[in-house]
Amino acid sequence: MRVYETEIKDGLEDAIKSSTIACISPAIEFNPSQDYINNIAKKIAKAYDNDQFDLFYLQSILVSTGWNKNDDVFDPAELWKARNTPEDKPFNFMHNEMDIIGHITANTVVDFEGNALEENLDQTPNSFNILTNAVIYRSWSDREQKERIEKLIAEIKENQWFVSMECLFPSFDYALLDKDQNTKIIQRNEASAFLTKHLRAYGGSGLYEDYKVGRLLRDLSFSGKGLVSKPANPRSVILDGNRFFDQSKSEILTIDLIREKSMSDNNESKIAELQSELKQAKAEHQKLLEKVVAEKESEYKSKIETLENSVAEKYEEVKNLLSEKEQLAEANKKLQEEAEAAKMEMKKKEQEMMDMKKKAMMMKRKAQLEDAGLTSEEAESVLESFASFEDDSFERVVALMKKKSMYKKEKEEKMMAEEIDSSEASEEILDTVVESAEVAIAEIDTQVDEAESLRSVASEWLGSILQSTPKNK
Repeated sequence: MRVYETEIKDGLEDAIKSSTIACISPAIEFNPSQDYINNIAKKIAKAYDNDQFDLFYLQSILVSTGWNKNDDVFDPAELWKARNTPEDKPFNFMHNEMDIIGHITANTVVDFEGNALEENLDQTPNSFNILTNAVIYRSWSDREQKERIEKLIAEIKENQWFVSMECLFPSFDYALLDKDQNTKIIQRNEASAFLTKHLRAYGGSGLYEDYKVGRLLRDLSFSGKGLVSKPANPRSVILDGNRFFDQSKSEILTIDLIREKSMSDNNESKIAELQSELKQAKAEHQKLLEKVVAEKESEYKSKIETLENSVAEKYEEVKNLLSEKEQLAEANKKLQEEAEAAKMEMKKKEQEMMDMKKKAMMMKRKAQLEDAGLTSEEAESVLESFASFEDDSFERVVALMKKKSMYKKEKEEKMMAEEIDSSEASEEILDTVVESAEVAIAEIDTQVDEAESLRSVASEWLGSILQSTPKNK
């Protein structure tokens, strides 16, 4: 039998590989009446007609369809296919294959009233038993063996022994019984193998979630029969009182469906529970009110108040659960609005930072222009003209303006200190200024394209210097 990884981790490998169960029933001497012979015995006991004195005849119910008290499940279709497998199998002592004491002669199926069922039925019966006959050999040349067998036969007649049939099964699935007694089937595979540890056959409780779990045996074959004393392990006994089970009338499930149902039903079942409790509480409340009318109101006043409080609490719980979805949606909307507001605030702060940086740059540049010789009003008027300039380009312009401002100052001081020929001086000064202007313009031409707008400003500024320079003394 295949053992899945989950079952190996659960320490069940050896137990699963054994894949056999012992079917135990009382050993009863077979001594049929004529009516029994006519009805059943002729179908199963091939040796009884001869009434051979060297054989001892036994009969036992081997197994029944359904869900037994050990949680092993025998489906009618599976058991019907295996109904003839016990025939001609060895009968040993205490399941010792080296101690053969007889053999199985025949078997048949009977209903729970003991009536034999026909072999060739159009439809498999929903419930039945497998009845087997066997013989024990009484004739032995070994005296000790003969005495042992006769002693066993005497004890069998006193109902001291049981007959045990070994059942082989190469695979099994899981049968589930819900609280409404509906049966379901889950195929055993890697995904569902965790259910094995819940089976009673492997030491489990026989329960999973709200289901009773049984071992649904597949491809059965009965391999032999043993005469045994009362078994020490109750789980190896096939007990009476089997519950009806029919795979054809059972719902086929997967473990995923059970898990999904369990997960999806959590909130719904809780609400249903609370609503049921609320309904029950209201019914009890109404009943109590009717009783109060007939009896003394004071005697039941405290009970009514307690019950009303319970009703209010249950109602509030139901109301809270039903509005939970709306509250979550509202909270989500609020979070989105807050996130959008935070985004807008961030953009505003970034703009304010850019404005502050621009203002600081303008203040710095104005101070540089004033330092280069412009008045505050002149610096204000030309400041926007330099707004697109990079810092490096602007500082070159300021440096040039400082140079021209220093030249003008030095020239004015020199003119006041010296007496020169007005015409010659004027021509010399003019030539110098023109030459300086040409140099300044040539320097400005070497700046990046961003300084293009400054050329006109610089030209106007140089023109103002020329106009302010006296042509004669």
